[in-house]
Amino acid sequence: MYRAVVFDLGGVVLGSPIHAIQAYERELGIERNAINRVVATTAPHGAWSKLERGELTMEAFFAAFEDDCRRAGHAICARTMFERMSVAAQPRPVMLEAIERIRGNGLQVAALTNNWAAADGGRERPSDGTRELAARFDVFIESSVEGLRKPDVRIYELACSRLGVGPAQSVFLDDIGANLKPARELGFTTIKVDDPEDALEELAGVLGFPLAAAPGRRGDG
Repeated sequence: MYRAVVFDLGGVVLGSPIHAIQAYERELGIERNAINRVVATTAPHGAWSKLERGELTMEAFFAAFEDDCRRAGHAICARTMFERMSVAAQPRPVMLEAIERIRGNGLQVAALTNNWAAADGGRERPSDGTRELAARFDVFIESSVEGLRKPDVRIYELACSRLGVGPAQSVFLDDIGANLKPARELGFTTIKVDDPEDALEELAGVLGFPLAAAPGRRGDG
């Protein structure tokens, strides 16, 4: 039945930027999830949305997003926050192993990520270790390249088109519920990632084959 699995990156294949943002909020004494509310309430025309569509450079974004936050009553340093996000966004070995097992069982694997362009015009990566991440996927879709970002339904349709599959033949994993809803409405089977191992256990049940190397092997290392 299923022919492809589509993975978000940050918070799914990589460590969660949301957790890093929440830690930064605690450090500043800002209410939990206040910054993410700014991201959500200013979409699709705010600085964060524009960054992820490739419409702002990082340098221009920092000042623009600080202005968005200031209007909501929060004083932040966007550059510092992104440095914290970069440190947190390390590849999760359990997810990398699962991707290999999925491909080894004959299914295609895609990455579908909201990201941003680096100041030098390259792709912004959380660490040196993720430079080769794209090679692990059959299809690698970046919002800043396409000019589209989740939850725009067109980016899910693009993923299906490049994979050559229908939504009903695909599973999509993301850590943000608002990004899962349009995929589910298109016909994807969706899995919300809170704990990576729990999500992979659910995915294994959907696909019908194991995604872990051996019983009892848990943790991100």
